[in-house]
Amino acid sequence: MTYADMFSKVKSELMGADVHNIPEHLAYQFNITGEAAGIFYVEVKEGSLYVEPYEYFDRDVIFTCNVETLEKIASGSVDPVEAFTKGQLQVEGSFEKALKLKDILLTCKKEATNPKGAKQANVKRQPEPKKKRK
Repeated sequence: MTYADMFSKVKSELMGADVHNIPEHLAYQFNITGEAAGIFYVEVKEGSLYVEPYEYFDRDVIFTCNVETLEKIASGSVDPVEAFTKGQLQVEGSFEKALKLKDILLTCKKEATNPKGAKQANVKRQPEPKKKRK
């Protein structure tokens, strides 16, 4: 896998994230080692998400891992905290902001299972019968 392939795949997965309700600025830099080595950043700014193939100098957090770990984290098959505790993911910077990446990734999964524009099933719930007092 090349860096361009990896970046394209990760960007397409992350761009489904719903960040409109994140009021703060978050900037994550990813340093990928080994196969597909390279750098890219993920930024949440004013309710929008940006994923670009550049170094981000005013970042909050730097994540360093190999491409296999990154793919597992991006796909949701591995929790970022678990990858960190197993030594598969190195984190440098604000741990508080690093933990917010998990929330962003969770919104990617929600969007994947319920893409924008998909109609919700209109299910009417029957009201519960009133209980009689004794």
